[in-house]
Order: sequence, then structure tokens, then C-alpha cells
Amino acid sequence: MQTLLNDEYFMRIALNEAEKALEEGEIPIGCVIVSNEIIIAKAHNLTETLRDVTAHAEMQAFTSAAEYIGGKYLKDCTLYVTLEPCIMCLGAAYWTQIDRIVYGATDKKHAGKVDKKMLLHPKTKITGGVLEKECADLLSDFFSGKRN
Repeated sequence: MQTLLNDEYFMRIALNEAEKALEEGEIPIGCVIVSNEIIIAKAHNLTETLRDVTAHAEMQAFTSAAEYIGGKYLKDCTLYVTLEPCIMCLGAAYWTQIDRIVYGATDKKHAGKVDKKMLLHPKTKITGGVLEKECADLLSDFFSGKRN
């Protein structure tokens, strides 16, 4: 029996979080953390709101998920994020020992500069390109609007 709760389903919820960020004047990146097909954390960028360069969606979600489960390790969890995580967020993901990372758009600005797989915990799996066009278009539209 196939479940309807798949990568696209959870990435759409992450996209909803990215839309919230956009409405708040933030770079539209959103994420969710899932454990056993249950969303245990939702977050979006808050760098402008909090005036904190570390307030990326993933960082907010890691804190929320750890609080939810009552521990710092997210071994049986999956992070769904609309943009490929940056080096800071991958470093944090390493320490959480998260089981899996699924992202939408590739971070073309930083792609290839660092072997990001080296930054992952050895047991963490990574999948990219889920709803890539929708995720990339949201970011493109945001930055196009900033330039005009």
C-alpha cells in the first residue's frame, strides 16, 4: 500500500512556509521536519525579523524539532527544505544526526564551492530536486522583485 505522504507532499508544506516568509519580507525559504510521517517542526527564514544571520529556516526547525522530541538528536527524522541547505545549516544538520535531507531548488550561488556531502553525518541521506521548479521560481521572483 502506497502512502500519500511522500516527498512532494511534505515539500508542498515547506513551500507554504516559504510563502509565509515572503509575506513577512523574508527570503522565501521554508522547511518542515518529519518523524514517522508526522510533522514535528515547521519554520521559515527569520533573518530580517530577528536581525540574526543565523535565523535560517533549518536552524529554526532544528530547535523546534529538538524541543518537540525532548532531545537534540533527530536520527529518525527527515528535513524538507525549499532550497539546498547552506554550509552553516549542513553543519547543524550534522550535529543533529538527522536521517535524511530533502531539498527543492539547488543553491546555484554556492553550488560546487564545497563538497556538501562531506559536511553531512555519515548516516544522513540527501535527495535534491523535489518540486525544484516551484521552489526555484519562488526565489527567482523574490530576487527579481528586489532588483526592480
